Amino acid sequence: MEFLNAVFVAPFVEIFNYPVFFAEVVVGGLLSGIMYSLVALGFVLIFKASGVFNFAQGAMVLFAALTLVGLIEHGMPPWMAIVATVVVMIVLALTVERVVLRPLVNQEAIILFMATIGLSYFLDGFGQMLWGSDVKTLDLGIPSAPMEYGGIQVNQFDLIAALVAGALVAVLAVFFQKTRVGRALRAVADDHQAALSVGIPLKTIWAIVWSVAGLVGLVAGIMWGTKLGVQFTLALVALKALPVLILGGFTSIPGAIIGGLIIGMGEKVAEVFWGPAIGGGIEDWFAYMLALAFLLFRPQGLFGDKIIERV
Repeated sequence: MEFLNAVFVAPFVEIFNYPVFFAEVVVGGLLSGIMYSLVALGFVLIFKASGVFNFAQGAMVLFAALTLVGLIEHGMPPWMAIVATVVVMIVLALTVERVVLRPLVNQEAIILFMATIGLSYFLDGFGQMLWGSDVKTLDLGIPSAPMEYGGIQVNQFDLIAALVAGALVAVLAVFFQKTRVGRALRAVADDHQAALSVGIPLKTIWAIVWSVAGLVGLVAGIMWGTKLGVQFTLALVALKALPVLILGGFTSIPGAIIGGLIIGMGEKVAEVFWGPAIGGGIEDWFAYMLALAFLLFRPQGLFGDKIIERV
């Protein structure tokens, strides 16, 4: 009886009695969710254009953060280090597309997936060889002190990171919808063979998509590296993007945003208000349980295309 009361009654009483605290938890979760969306966005871009689930996206996030910190530690000014890292990530993305993926065109999806797993381990080891394995601090001068907005305490860094991530998502959305290259990307995503038949260069489109995914990885690496420190467990952040993709749909940019917000808010609220009743740790597995529920009832996600097979 006490357990049922702690799970089904006490959390709602606490939410009702402390609405400002509840609002702070929700806002904090939403801001974290936007950063989850940023990582998920890299997966969506590549999957939309090539049908490849890039398991190495988390390693790309880590490699970008390691490169940026390494250049700063070697005396390069932060702004110059960011520019240099942008160049490095574009070169890396183009190399991966040319050396790893292009020879595997028209192969089974599982072969491409396994190639990205191998790429993930290679980038982990290559980054460690270049910059070392010690935990590094990334400080770009972004304030992290809490501020009060309408009576609600908000961490400045989380707010700035959310604004940057939101701006990047908005730019990419406009790029996909309004530009010629963006329309070509969407055409390739819908049908590779049809896009080739009307003269859209598939290999060029893939190179652009991987380059953009590399830039997204850099922004995510800066934000998560500043928040958590640049360490090799940073690549595991990508695993939290998987439930985001399952909720939103693997081919939907709006889905990546909405899925990230749901995951971020849900895990924070569950950890704070339901965690004490079951010993805590909800934040580690909440996203995956929610994703499992979606796989059972709506496997294509909220915004994904429903798969219909005719036999």
